[in-house]
Amino acid sequence: MNAVLPDVSVVLPTFHRPVLLERCLRALLAQTLAPQRFEILVVDDGHDDLTREQVQAIAAQLPAPRVRYLRADSGRGPAVARNFGWRQAQAPCVAFTDDDTRPEPDWLAEGLATLREHGDWVAAAGQVRVPCEGDASRRPTDHELMTRGLETAEFVTANAFVRREALQRIDGFDERFRRAWREDSDLQFRLQALGPVGRAPRAVVCHPVRPEAWGVSLRQQRNVFFDALLHRKHPGLYRHRIRATPPWDYYAIVALTVAAPLLAVAGRPRGAATAFAAALLLIVRLALRRLSRTSLAPSHVWEMLATSAAIPFLSVYWRLRGAWHFRTPFL
Repeated sequence: MNAVLPDVSVVLPTFHRPVLLERCLRALLAQTLAPQRFEILVVDDGHDDLTREQVQAIAAQLPAPRVRYLRADSGRGPAVARNFGWRQAQAPCVAFTDDDTRPEPDWLAEGLATLREHGDWVAAAGQVRVPCEGDASRRPTDHELMTRGLETAEFVTANAFVRREALQRIDGFDERFRRAWREDSDLQFRLQALGPVGRAPRAVVCHPVRPEAWGVSLRQQRNVFFDALLHRKHPGLYRHRIRATPPWDYYAIVALTVAAPLLAVAGRPRGAATAFAAALLLIVRLALRRLSRTSLAPSHVWEMLATSAAIPFLSVYWRLRGAWHFRTPFL
């Protein structure tokens, strides 16, 4: 091991994505920051021997920067992986990114320069750019539009620089966030209780849109379970910074859909028809809202119509389940 400690430790969790991982590692190895000034800690959340061999093969080719393969002793999820990584870090600054990003060559140099310039900051959020694939005039899909939201996010672990001392003081990430959702907002809110969390706009990572199977928006509704945990921990900040009001239209769709057959059984066919029509109208309005800024290709329109009919039910289910699990008045 080198006698001189690095200035920054890059914590890179990964989960069964060898092609993306190699692309990210190659970008990190091409940093303009001197190799001896940083280390790369790859934390394998998939506990995969092929990933271990891949990382160790890359590390063996280079004396510096130091590339280390890590695997958490217990637990799974991005919060667990990131905690295991930063606790093994040797540098006073920890840079977080993900295996599906492509850091720009001066990413580390710019992030470090920002923290040095602002000595009172406990952390800084870099800039995430989502490149437009193909025709720039093409309307994005719903999934692509959601990914582009990373460009305007306040603080995401795809691009964040945090002082290790601050991570130690707040004990890092809350490992109850078992999915890659809201664990970064929770970290941000707790870091802001220690000191300023600023911006490092010149520290850039690219985040290409990953291909996803049909109906990805349905699977993403499980994330709302962890909105309930964030609400329990930071109710005021959640309403002020994340979502000001509950999705009342979702609750209305569920209530009207449940009411329709009950009214029919009660011998009130007109009321049942009205309830069903109102639910259908709200579902169509949801689909049109999602299509207002996204692709109008027939296959995508069909996906938006079909998933819009199911999203309110899945969302309400996971919201209420999260509220019950975390014992919080979350709607």
